[in-house]
Amino acid sequence: MRIFSDAELAQILDKDIFHAISEVADGLGVECYVVGGYVRDIFLERPSEDIDIVVVGSGIEVAKALKNRLGKRAHLSVFKNFGTAQVKMGDMEVEFVGARRESYRRESRKPVVEDGTLEDDQNRRDFTINAMAICLNGERFGELVDPFGGLDDLEDGCIRTPLDPDITFSDDPLRMLRCIRFATRLNFIIDDETFEALGRNAKRIEIISMERVGEELNKIMMCKHPSKGFVDLQRCGLLQLILPEIEALDVVETRNGRAHKNNFYHTMEVLENVCKNSDNLWLRWAALLHDVGKPKSKRWDPLVGWTFHNHNIIGAKMVYDIFKRLKMPLDAKMKFVQKLVDLHMRPIVIADEEVTDSAVRRLLNDAEDDIDQLMLLCEADITSKNMARKQRFLDNFRIVREKIEALKQKDYKRLFQPCIDGHQIMEMFGLSQGKEVGILKTYIKDAVLDGKVENDPDTLRQMLLEKYQQMKSQEGQA
Repeated sequence: MRIFSDAELAQILDKDIFHAISEVADGLGVECYVVGGYVRDIFLERPSEDIDIVVVGSGIEVAKALKNRLGKRAHLSVFKNFGTAQVKMGDMEVEFVGARRESYRRESRKPVVEDGTLEDDQNRRDFTINAMAICLNGERFGELVDPFGGLDDLEDGCIRTPLDPDITFSDDPLRMLRCIRFATRLNFIIDDETFEALGRNAKRIEIISMERVGEELNKIMMCKHPSKGFVDLQRCGLLQLILPEIEALDVVETRNGRAHKNNFYHTMEVLENVCKNSDNLWLRWAALLHDVGKPKSKRWDPLVGWTFHNHNIIGAKMVYDIFKRLKMPLDAKMKFVQKLVDLHMRPIVIADEEVTDSAVRRLLNDAEDDIDQLMLLCEADITSKNMARKQRFLDNFRIVREKIEALKQKDYKRLFQPCIDGHQIMEMFGLSQGKEVGILKTYIKDAVLDGKVENDPDTLRQMLLEKYQQMKSQEGQA
């Protein structure tokens, strides 16, 4: 970050839009300030198109005057119920609001709002780094107003509330998730007093809608290092309230001197590995949830130690409940996450043995167009500290990828998905949908994937006839 003098800030704000706002504010005789994220990002030298303006008076009136000054280039939207207005010009959006004083009732995060001073407005801000303001009025143009030391906190890389953090978080508990999100996004630490208040007020998150919680989790997930955010959520007690299934991974049990790994920190490592190679939100969710079924599947076997059989299947079934609770989409995005959680062990099993054409065909057939995303997840899941074993896995994964690419070039869908489907099987034998049809479909599918027969109708019909006769013969003997 850089420290700028007021004169330098005036030069940075030497843009038509800010001079236009300055002139209409002076014309109306009201104080006017650019505030919040735009100011913060000036010092962080980050681009920011969304501009928030606080007016000590009517923000709507200033927005209307700005629209009149800019003419047809600008579009005005007024939200009277909220006392706000927006002026949009091209890709730039300017939000106007009157300075406010807020008070809260314990059972709601919706404040009682009154007109206030700039000081009142800064007092209600969530964090010191978001409470800075720069004056736009002509005589004070570029003057920084920073009553809580936000600039010092930016320089120190620290997230801190302007006022008592217990009051800040209790009044609006969503600020707790925003606190962790800003710390994650900016790679800042959270001030000790502020962090302790997160723990004391964690239960207050229960008055926040799960839809808003899900939105904040998605924003944390899209940070460069989302694991930092999830570790902070776990440390302060919020994770067990909003994602108890992930909190449950933070356990290590030992029997007869044998312990399993901490699956929470393993998951964080997998998530970070995925983030190095992809900004796909839903692939990142698959990484977070890939081992979510382990606590339910964990068993102790005296002969082999700790086992997690079928944790992928159990985890895939859990995805729906998690997405539904967080008001996340229950469409193809969720099904993509389910599929990857379900299949995430398959490439690892292949890479742990001899890489056969048949196994790769089956994997490609089941993963279909999501195969590349699945391979990214599975390679990220290789976190063994045994470097020789890890290298063997990576070498075998390279072979798997080469075979996949070769099959893609050959149009694998045409080659390996049987050209006779379930409806045709029902017509051939006069069957209705049921177990027999499933057995016959699987029979020819396995034969095609294993490369035992050509994928052509005549060959498959003959196989089906022979298999059907065998099934009827076995029924007669029974």
